[in-house]
Amino acid sequence: MWQRLQKTQVRFMRYRRLRWPKTVRKMKRASRHPYATAGGTFFVLLIVAIVAFLVVNKIDHPANNAYIVLVRHDGVLQTVPSNEPTVGALLNRLHIMLHEGDVVQPSEVTRINSNDFRINILRATPVEIVEGSSRTYSFSAAATPRAIAQQAGFTLYPEDKVTDSPSPSYIGGGAIGKVITIEQSVPVSLVLYGTPIATRALPKTVGDMLKAKHIVLRPGDTVQPSLNTPITPNTQILVLHKGEQVVTATQPIPEPVQTENDPNLSVGTSAVQQQGSPGTLLTTYVINAKTGARTKLQSVEVEPPVPEIELIGTAPVSGNLATWLYTLRECESGGNYQDNTGNGFYGAYQFSTTTWNNTASLTGHSNLVGILPSQATPAEQDLMIVLNTNISRAGLASQNPGCYLKTGISAFPP
Repeated sequence: MWQRLQKTQVRFMRYRRLRWPKTVRKMKRASRHPYATAGGTFFVLLIVAIVAFLVVNKIDHPANNAYIVLVRHDGVLQTVPSNEPTVGALLNRLHIMLHEGDVVQPSEVTRINSNDFRINILRATPVEIVEGSSRTYSFSAAATPRAIAQQAGFTLYPEDKVTDSPSPSYIGGGAIGKVITIEQSVPVSLVLYGTPIATRALPKTVGDMLKAKHIVLRPGDTVQPSLNTPITPNTQILVLHKGEQVVTATQPIPEPVQTENDPNLSVGTSAVQQQGSPGTLLTTYVINAKTGARTKLQSVEVEPPVPEIELIGTAPVSGNLATWLYTLRECESGGNYQDNTGNGFYGAYQFSTTTWNNTASLTGHSNLVGILPSQATPAEQDLMIVLNTNISRAGLASQNPGCYLKTGISAFPP
């Protein structure tokens, strides 16, 4: 056996000595061909191009179930396919950096769930914030003076007056900056018919403060100090009426919500331009000395509410989400956003008040708590059905099981 192996090895060595010189001679002749260099270069470039294509395709072209997203930033509108779950995740993948004061609409935690989904990056511009004798310089893309000041870290009270004006001395990114002026309120000790109230007021006069708080003086009321007395920090103001017993009661004032339609945001999305806060209402009652009956005297805004300003997306989305919403509401109510048949379910998507209020509370839309779904705008109802479905474990299978089975649409918004 060993001899047979040696003979095989000898035959292989002879074959290699015979064939190898011929192979080398062929390669040398090919290298002297006039098109050899060009052909070799083309082959190398082709390999490089294929590798580059695969790399780019891996980065910029996600799976086939990706959505088409429109990202507006830095003066350009970028159209990209993406299967990233949220706005923030997509911005990270695109390496779009957010700087001090920039605003993202909708927020970074918003889920991307439709084609033609819109993302707006509002770049911050220079702002000068004047509070008393101090001046602070910052950058902000917030839309309202109060929101700009809050974004810059200022603590504001509802009684503070915040205004803005253009400042041509600061130019950045092609936009003229703003001057934000904060007129600070001061603490005031108010005693209203024997009830002490800690409140705040702008540093004007006692009469101006009473008017701002909607305190109406009746015949026989006395005010100390006088109405034209300037207000300073910790001023004490007494409003009295002799001969009557007065009691008070306080209750919260819900923050008002101002909504504006925004064609630059997709249907089903929203963005908060300004955070709001509730106020406090104090109501005074006169007690009848003989019967003990209470008669309402007046209501005073001890602390005024600050409105929340919210943008509601109205830009239509192509394909999936629009069709999903249309199919669901046609099944539930025939597409009637004002539907109220008395069966305990309301609006285009037949919300119960319990489900509506729970969804609004859990998703940060407190302005919608307590209103009938059929009285909400179409955009608000579209938004709420998307939010309610997304926060449930089984989606439509548990929330709208009848129409889910009847229509065959997906359990969650596409």
